[in-house]
Amino acid sequence: MADIDKIKTLRDSTGLSFGEIKKALEEAGGDEQVAKEILNKLGVKMAEKKAARTVKEGVIQAYVHNNKKQGAMVELFCETDFVAKNMEFQKLAYNLAMHITAMKPGSLEELLAQPFVKEPDISIRDLVNKHIAKLGENIQIGRFEVLEI
Repeated sequence: MADIDKIKTLRDSTGLSFGEIKKALEEAGGDEQVAKEILNKLGVKMAEKKAARTVKEGVIQAYVHNNKKQGAMVELFCETDFVAKNMEFQKLAYNLAMHITAMKPGSLEELLAQPFVKEPDISIRDLVNKHIAKLGENIQIGRFEVLEI
């Protein structure tokens, strides 16, 4: 696979900058899997740095299962209105509401530790960290509620 193809694949999966991806590929000796691990660690570091930043914007997202008998609502916070309007952020909110409907976590810590239903090899915490790295802002999950008939 050509380097440009590797960079494109890693860009699609991580959302990080071309410079960071190129640096990770060089550090990994061209091994795409090792580079992905390096980039995931970078995403966690970026999330840790942004954790203290104030989140005062965001969205409330609902998901209703197709049986119309269960659903969930979730608050997802970010730093700016610009990110709150971003489709990636809104897609994250929708996916979180869908996940909460399916997995019914009892607390935020339980939610963050759960494997993401659409991608079981990553946790919800990893999913949020990935979006923090991609969007460049602190993102936090607020309240959530599961509704069932």
